[in-house]
Amino acid sequence: MTAEHSPAASSAAAAEVDTVEHAAATPEQTQPYADLGLKEDEYTLIREILGRRPTNAELAMYSVMWSEHCSYKSSKKHLRTFGQRTTEAMREKLLVGMGENAGVVDIGDGWAVTFKVESHNHPSYVEPYQGAATGVGGIVRDIISMGARPVAVMDQLRFGAVDHPDTARVVHGVVSGIGGYGNSLGLPNIGGETVFDAAYQTNPLVNALAVGVLRHEDIHLASATGAGNKVVLFGARTGGDGIGGASILASETFEDEGPAKRPSVQVGDPFMEKVLIECCLELFAAGTVEGIQDLGAAGISCATSELAANGGSGMHIHLEEVLLRDPTLNAGEILMSESQERMMAVVAPEKLEEFLAIAARWDVEAAVIGEVTGNGRLTIDHHGHRIVDVDPMTVAVDSPVYDRPYARPDWQDALQADRAEDLPRPESAEEIAATLRTLIASPNLASAGWVTDQYDRYVGGNTALAMPDDAGVLRVDESTGRGIAISTDANGRYAKLDPRTGAQQALAEAYRNVATTGAVPLAVTDCLNFGSPEDPGPMWQLVEAIGGLAEACEALEVPVTGGNVSLYNSTGEPGLIDSAIHPTPVVGVLGVLADVARRVPTGWQDDDLQVLLLGTTREELSGSAWADVMHQHLGGLPPRVDLEAEKALARVLITAADESLGSAAHDLSQGGLAQTLVECVTRFGVGAQVDLGVLTARDGVDTFTALFSESQARAVVAVPSEKVERLQQVAAEHGVPMLRLGTTGGDALAIEGVGEFGMAELRELREGTLPRYFG
Repeated sequence: MTAEHSPAASSAAAAEVDTVEHAAATPEQTQPYADLGLKEDEYTLIREILGRRPTNAELAMYSVMWSEHCSYKSSKKHLRTFGQRTTEAMREKLLVGMGENAGVVDIGDGWAVTFKVESHNHPSYVEPYQGAATGVGGIVRDIISMGARPVAVMDQLRFGAVDHPDTARVVHGVVSGIGGYGNSLGLPNIGGETVFDAAYQTNPLVNALAVGVLRHEDIHLASATGAGNKVVLFGARTGGDGIGGASILASETFEDEGPAKRPSVQVGDPFMEKVLIECCLELFAAGTVEGIQDLGAAGISCATSELAANGGSGMHIHLEEVLLRDPTLNAGEILMSESQERMMAVVAPEKLEEFLAIAARWDVEAAVIGEVTGNGRLTIDHHGHRIVDVDPMTVAVDSPVYDRPYARPDWQDALQADRAEDLPRPESAEEIAATLRTLIASPNLASAGWVTDQYDRYVGGNTALAMPDDAGVLRVDESTGRGIAISTDANGRYAKLDPRTGAQQALAEAYRNVATTGAVPLAVTDCLNFGSPEDPGPMWQLVEAIGGLAEACEALEVPVTGGNVSLYNSTGEPGLIDSAIHPTPVVGVLGVLADVARRVPTGWQDDDLQVLLLGTTREELSGSAWADVMHQHLGGLPPRVDLEAEKALARVLITAADESLGSAAHDLSQGGLAQTLVECVTRFGVGAQVDLGVLTARDGVDTFTALFSESQARAVVAVPSEKVERLQQVAAEHGVPMLRLGTTGGDALAIEGVGEFGMAELRELREGTLPRYFG
């Protein structure tokens, strides 16, 4: 189908358009490049590339494609570290790596999985519901474009202080947006995190992950090749919502000197996307497309330039053929619009009729808007007038790459010297018990059920584990039980203290969470959320985090398959300790299980199991939940990273699952052993009796430290008595210390020398916190 246009509208559009010929004849014409987020030197570079001033349409295209969000111009130089650290052994299961819409890994038996995490941070602050909803929709379309069926989503959320007047607005909107869109798509939401911290007050983080499954032979890459092939835009019509939305919003801080024209946030329609998913899968299955590209940030500007650049060919577009919701849009607005639920396909002429028939069967509108050429140029006409004539490589690939200055902040040394280990701590049993009650009821340790209960975790029938378990687990193959586990983790407090260590801890925790289910960690996606790259401090944090994460991925032998960088999460005067968010590298780890029937939950369900601790406890309290909740303190050095210990622990946990040794496994992270024990007993309502005497004696720590230290590379497992000896053998083989903490049973958590905590009390403390703030 093609758009309908009146002669009057065509005449008016032609009169207003700024053509290539006109641009060449009017070099001194003033253009609003700064309003579109371009710096003066970038505008000058565009003129040099073109040999003339850009047309208004070209200026719009370059502005969105050269934005930080689309071009990664401040981080690209450093992101290459991931590729440099990826060994041949790490590439063994990697089918599609960085640079595509999403990474793809081989999980065996001819099955592949594609997954990716991306941010929609600034739009979610401006308009929380639509910002979060379209964040889910955008990442799902990345999965579709690879030829995969989306099967699940996850989210990583960071909000401001829980009691701040504006936090409820953002929380209600974001949670409703994620639930409304994901539930309508019929995709289970199987995990994530919800964190409250004043550091995110005006810069909340909404990171969405999607995962899809496909057979090896069904992998598709997005590129425009084959001169004469048709370019088809299909899905929702193009409207005025989201003009320059994410691409511009995510490339500036929320300051008065930001873009003069504040872009609008996209509006999502999950039911259109649901139909689009099925339509795309049928188009792929019928062999009607050479490639499909989703339209997200930068809209048609992005899809056309990336497809043409990836194919090393050229493309000609007839912009008046784009189906519009708003007929008043000018050419630049059509190019920049980030209206949702749209895809662009490259279709051979002989397959076009079948393509359009399939689209019509799904009631999906489609328009042929151009064709692939062999001249290496991206040309766009609007009502017969040439408004774009560029080399697509200069738009989509060869954008500016900045070597931003970076430096360790002046305040970093003083922050690290201010150790939480020196703070007053409880000594008596009563004081320790009171501390435990306060901590487990704190917003970041309390149950996130108020949030997660708004999401459907089990739709589709393939969810084997979901929040509050350590990782989400999905069945992929019904005949064999083969499946995957995914965990996403981050700790901005650790990263503020030491961004290199903090990034490695995020990876280590996600890796450990996947291993507790029994899955073998396989690959990584990440979303790097940092402050302004134009501030040397946050830029240093970013460089350190990338270096640390790349180094840790190599050590753990899990390649980065792709992800996202979100910068400009800053508010206030540059250079100050509180001018930006906590550096928050979110890391998602994907693991594979041969049979999800052997997955291991986080909590125990039976009496008389032996509760065992794997790993070593040290006095590591800096950056901890205890320091935050009890002292409102952030300082010192985060817990040390021991990647070899993490690998050894993972091998023990995976073997325990393979041999059906453990009935439950839960990692130790935020909140330490105390939080893990509370979560284990409240998961299924089965208590435990615990004695910390052996632990304190062996590791040389006191009872308080044993409960609240956040030493890493540790896990609690629950094992039948007759299997303890075998697990001890496995742990010894891998050099992982193991000791007995106690026994499961009853309806309370009893800690020798500290006190007894009834199940009803624990649940009331954990489950009442978020409803108290948000209703």
